Amino acid sequence: MKNIFIYYLTILTPLAIIIWLNKTESINSTYFVGLLFFYLLIFRTYIDGKRLSDKNVIPKKDIWKMIIPGKHIEYFKELYLK
Repeated sequence: MKNIFIYYLTILTPLAIIIWLNKTESINSTYFVGLLFFYLLIFRTYIDGKRLSDKNVIPKKDIWKMIIPGKHIEYFKELYLK
């Protein structure tokens, strides 16, 4: 996932779907919060770790460490700008 367009598409599409489902009242607030936590804690951790791994910034075995608070800030430039 070295292409920044694909990366942004991958991280923003599920978030847009979750927000759209909430706006159309297709899901109740409990499911919305659950989906939001899943998105932020599991999905984004994996996607960000995968991007850093594909760019050879971190080893593949350290993808799980992206769940530690502050790790996204440490790799901000590699994740969002390059």
